[in-house]
Amino acid sequence: MYAVIVKVQMKPEFRKPFLAAMVDNARSSEEKEPGVLQFTVVQDGTDPNRLHLFEVYRDENAFKTHMTTPHFFKWRDTVKDWFAAPNEMATGQNVYPTDKGWK
Repeated sequence: MYAVIVKVQMKPEFRKPFLAAMVDNARSSEEKEPGVLQFTVVQDGTDPNRLHLFEVYRDENAFKTHMTTPHFFKWRDTVKDWFAAPNEMATGQNVYPTDKGWK
């Protein structure tokens, strides 16, 4: 499994539409991409304008495919001016649960 963790800082004045666009992208990713096993969006407990994304893909190629989908492009183009800072992203191989633990 291939995991992606992203910290997103959005402009406060765009929080509501940003969240709607983010949820739409996450939902579409899970529903339309067989290589997406999980796409979780967490709003930070101390800063409502910060999101933490936790994404799990079958492999790195599934992540690369995700970045070419119509729903990803729609999200990217919608929110491009709503970021307060560059995203911070980390990627790596899943350790637990084991690969057999994913559906």
